[in-house]
Amino acid sequence: MISAYPRVVIAIPTYRRPHDLTRLLTALPPVIERASGLCASVDVLVIDNAGDAAAIADAGDVPVRYVREVRRGLAAVRNRALDEAADADILVFIDDDETPAEESWLERLLAAQQSSGAGVVAGPVRTVVPGGLDRWIVAGGFYARAHRQGLRTLDPIGSAASNNLLLRLADVRRVGARFDERFGRSGGEDSLFTSQLRAAGVLMVWCADAVVLDHLPAERRTREYALARSRGMAAAGTRVTAVLAGPSRARRGYVRASAAAIGSTRLVVGALRRIVGWLTGSTRSDARGARDIARGLGAWEGAVGRSRHLYGDDIGSTESMSSERQGAA
Repeated sequence: MISAYPRVVIAIPTYRRPHDLTRLLTALPPVIERASGLCASVDVLVIDNAGDAAAIADAGDVPVRYVREVRRGLAAVRNRALDEAADADILVFIDDDETPAEESWLERLLAAQQSSGAGVVAGPVRTVVPGGLDRWIVAGGFYARAHRQGLRTLDPIGSAASNNLLLRLADVRRVGARFDERFGRSGGEDSLFTSQLRAAGVLMVWCADAVVLDHLPAERRTREYALARSRGMAAAGTRVTAVLAGPSRARRGYVRASAAAIGSTRLVVGALRRIVGWLTGSTRSDARGARDIARGLGAWEGAVGRSRHLYGDDIGSTESMSSERQGAA
């Protein structure tokens, strides 16, 4: 039988998470075996942004190709994956702190691509927290991923995150798409990348049953991180929208003005929600209000061209873009 895909590459960006990386690598052999009917070969590529090669020693039976990317940020790492997989047919991204929920994960992504002819297939991410989360964080919906719960397999989508993502590389090469490295520390590089593919006519579909589990580390279970994440995602979202608006100063100005207006509304609504929470003792109102305020501040930061680091050693710090760079992002 001729395999549908001569070569598939599973790319794993990693940064100082050797134990998480080992957990993922040791989970992959049955996943790869299950998908063997669809692909002639599957390579596992680890792109390390820190240089902790010791984790590869615990890879078990998985043949791993290890490369180090010295440029900092997720966008640079993902671009390195595109370069390393230049002769592959399919590139699949999964994060180092995730594991496939089922052995059929890769097989289902490939089957969705094969049946739809899509250039991009994305799947759900389910957060797993040993011992549970702070009830305030749960009440605030900080890690809720409900926006695509109603989608079915092969439903079209307009953008996607890259922590459970299949790319048909022929489409990526045709468009000439790359991850924008201005978003490497703030996040948003994946939604911009996939939105640009979609704008170029690349079909993108959802695969509801190709689930990965996101094992939330202890340092990301705090209220401080949850708020910083919401704020940073809002800032990145504004900047992504500004880039997608194109070179027109008027359009970018409209995007930034709209973001500032939305941010202001969220600040007011968030403050009112927190007041209600304090007066009534409602944890949900207090937490949702705090999240609204964080998102409002983030929208304002994005509107004035500031990015907030969500990756690396200085999470939560901000970076002001030069006037030249603001013109593009």
